[in-house]
Amino acid sequence: MKIIRQYELVERVQAYDPDADEELLNAAYVFAVKKHGSQTRASGDPYYSHPVEVAGLLADMKLDAASIVTGLLHDTIEDTDTTREEIARVFGEEIARLVDGVTKLSRLELQSETTKEAENLRKLVIAMSSDIRVLLVKLADRLHNMSTLRHIKDPSRRQRIARETMDLYAPLASRIGMERVKTQLEDLAFAELNPDGHGSIAARLKKLREEGGQQVPEIEAGLRTTLAEGGVKAQVSGREKTPYSIWRKMRTKNVDFEQLSDITAFRVIVETRADCYSALGLLHERYRTLPSRFKDYISVAKPNGYRSLHTGLIGPLGRRIEVQIRTRDMNDQAERGVAAHWLYKQGGPSTDAPQYAWLRSLVEILDKAPSPEEFLEHTRLEMFQDQVFCFTPKGKLIALPRNATPVDFAYAVHSGVGDTCVGAKINGRMQPLRTTLVNGDQVEIVVSKAQTPSPTWERFVVTGKAKAAIRRFMRTRQREQYLQLGRSLLGKAFHEEGYELTDKGLEGVLANFKQASVEDLVAHVGEGLTTAREVLLAVFPGLKPQRKGGAEVVPISRARPSGRGQRAAATTQREAAAGRIAIRELIPGMAIHFARCCHPLPGDRIVGIVTTGKGVTIHTIDCATLESFGDSQDRWIDVGWDAVGENAGSFTGRLKVTVANQPGSLSSLSTVIARHEGNISNLRIVNRSLDFFDMVIDVEVADVRHLADITAALRATPAINAVERARN
Repeated sequence: MKIIRQYELVERVQAYDPDADEELLNAAYVFAVKKHGSQTRASGDPYYSHPVEVAGLLADMKLDAASIVTGLLHDTIEDTDTTREEIARVFGEEIARLVDGVTKLSRLELQSETTKEAENLRKLVIAMSSDIRVLLVKLADRLHNMSTLRHIKDPSRRQRIARETMDLYAPLASRIGMERVKTQLEDLAFAELNPDGHGSIAARLKKLREEGGQQVPEIEAGLRTTLAEGGVKAQVSGREKTPYSIWRKMRTKNVDFEQLSDITAFRVIVETRADCYSALGLLHERYRTLPSRFKDYISVAKPNGYRSLHTGLIGPLGRRIEVQIRTRDMNDQAERGVAAHWLYKQGGPSTDAPQYAWLRSLVEILDKAPSPEEFLEHTRLEMFQDQVFCFTPKGKLIALPRNATPVDFAYAVHSGVGDTCVGAKINGRMQPLRTTLVNGDQVEIVVSKAQTPSPTWERFVVTGKAKAAIRRFMRTRQREQYLQLGRSLLGKAFHEEGYELTDKGLEGVLANFKQASVEDLVAHVGEGLTTAREVLLAVFPGLKPQRKGGAEVVPISRARPSGRGQRAAATTQREAAAGRIAIRELIPGMAIHFARCCHPLPGDRIVGIVTTGKGVTIHTIDCATLESFGDSQDRWIDVGWDAVGENAGSFTGRLKVTVANQPGSLSSLSTVIARHEGNISNLRIVNRSLDFFDMVIDVEVADVRHLADITAALRATPAINAVERARN
């Protein structure tokens, strides 16, 4: 391969930046060549060819001298004996900081695996949040590595690098408006991930070019003539879409290659913004337009700053074509993105511009996600490409992923708005929070200081920022509940042996349970991962272990939490019941789950079992599942129903019903349940024969007596052969 020479690189930079520091560029070039010495790449080329080519790509982006020097030096700390201090001494602190930022990312990449990939992205977000040039150098580094990916012998490593490129680096390039780099990265990754698909589309494109002959030049000439006759001076060019872009459109629209109308996109470059709309009017007047193919990204720019008019036409030669209309500045922005702004000549980079709102969102997600893997998940959500554009009542534009809801909108406005969201007005009308937003919706969020995020929101939100905030709140609330339960269980265990529970006593056994703090140990007990008895025996080793045998149900004294308790997070019984009917002998606000094996109802004799990861699970006293907890006395809690007033809420009772296989049977069954004020929430046929159907029905009732009334009424119905309460 031909390596860019030292003087060629300097000349390329000075061609667009005459004031670039020639001495600095020369020194960095020589430094990189000397440090990498005899090192070689997988292709057999000298290793220094890679940083030199990266610097060349950065020069093509027309970046400042500091970025070019960073490109030359970006592998020296990682792959040579160079230190950060040496680079700071020779080239200055600014370049040392940039090189160090890129180096940390490269080190993490070498470790692969999802956790390392996620941690890599965390580092990248931290680095580029203070200086976007770290990302620009990283993109150039990745682009050159992808262009030489074929030389890596290990196919699994090639696949990993290509997948990471497709999932992370291409979307990041898109987010900072670098369309050309994004397109190149996607196509190179696609060629590795799906070589058959890439080869097939490339072959079809070649055949189409051969058959089309002069069609593209003729269409260009036709568009140019139409605009010139209307008095608009314009440059017109046709550009073939990449195999990956075509493949993605085929998959999205579920169409064949031959059905695509915009394999070649025609670009119209004009002088002014007004000329854009004049050109659009002339083309729409001359050619028939394609419905739903017009998009105005000038009036409403994309979040990355992209501006252009897109329209679909039955153009010259009667071909369906796509036309993009923009000014030179808009085209420069579309191709080079952030690199077109020359932010670094005016006192350094800035990430405060509106197009970097996504970056601030990523930083906020980084703060809320507890693990690298969760951060990676939320970040991928945050970088969805398909978007809708909605407005606040004051006209501020909010860009969201497709299928976003008012809750996503609320969190996009501000985390505080999302946390306290209770309702939403969409175009002036109150709508459910799970409503899917569409382009142009005006959204007004209704908030309340008493509101907190609901766990049900996570089922329908789509943005990473919303999911991260909801999960963080739920983790915080759950930990509070585990702490309350754990302290009560420990207090009971210590009290039964005549001891007082103290933090000092627990501190002495933290190492036994591999916990960092007393709070962590208490929460561990509350979560059911460690029993209170085990902790007691660790604090007082002289105590005799409890004898195993039949589990004795022991009461747990009610404890008052230090703060206001949160609402119980029941999973199977309706949340509406929480707060209006309580479980006696439990801490207010404790996480309660109703067992799916026995579906306990008010009026049943019940028992609580401390369940790992769930708090307390409520079973009926005759539930067969309880046999498995016979040797776990510490986990049993004596509880009971504590109804307050009438109509305390709805609970799910489960019935096994056998009905005759005849017309009207299901109608009779549902009518009887409805007449007795029950509500069928689920119905499943478990067996069918020529004469009968066996089914399991979940019915929402007030208590066990209500379910018994419905059972009696069903047994009296001729179409129903048998009814009994379903157990286990």
